[in-house]
Amino acid sequence: MDKGLYTAMTGAKHVLLQHAGTAHNLANATTIGFKEMVHKFRAVEVQPSQSAFSSRAFVVDASVKDNFEEGPLVYTGNNLDLAIQGKGWFAIRDRSGTEAYSRAGSFFVDENGVLKSKTTGTAVIGDAGDDIIIPPEIAVFIGDDGTISAMQTTGDLNQANVIGRLKLVNPPEGQLTRGGDGLFRGGTGELDDTVRVVSGVLETSNVNVSDAMVQIISLSRQFELQTQMMQTIDEDAQTADKLLSLN
Repeated sequence: MDKGLYTAMTGAKHVLLQHAGTAHNLANATTIGFKEMVHKFRAVEVQPSQSAFSSRAFVVDASVKDNFEEGPLVYTGNNLDLAIQGKGWFAIRDRSGTEAYSRAGSFFVDENGVLKSKTTGTAVIGDAGDDIIIPPEIAVFIGDDGTISAMQTTGDLNQANVIGRLKLVNPPEGQLTRGGDGLFRGGTGELDDTVRVVSGVLETSNVNVSDAMVQIISLSRQFELQTQMMQTIDEDAQTADKLLSLN
């Protein structure tokens, strides 16, 4: 069987994987804080034998990187909706209770007064590494450094008390890895005083829908080309077998 069939097969396989990744990005085009996944192809030369020529190369989906560019901001007017300005991450707990990072700043207070992420349903981590507890019947305000202040809705309305501070981190992007839950992990996880947030807005996905749609179409055509190539190689092999059988 012609080895070109395997060469075309690798191309079709990895085009299909990249197509799935692009579709995943497109499905999360409206997900708060989502970061685009970028797939890169690489040609890997087939190691020839001593009597063969170097004439073929396999295609490999060599790397899947994350695009950490900021997404557009949308105004909500909710004091518990936050967006990070520039670089940085919110520290939240994952399902196992371990610290992880997210750019999704859509928070809420549960029935126990714990500040949680709407995206994961888990607790937001404070600067001391503990959960943030919001007292009942108060108005909450969050400063640009993540400081959480509370003002009573009854009695002395002019007195604000600091009740906690968000843990804002900024680990090197090269050390971050995306988990299956969409959260990022890596780096030292130290509090970074330079990270700033803005209240009343949310950062949306940084996926460009138009670019993703164009890429989906392009990948579909590449996959069709690879399958046509496999079909042609197979037909050529069958024709060669018939000619040889006549001798």
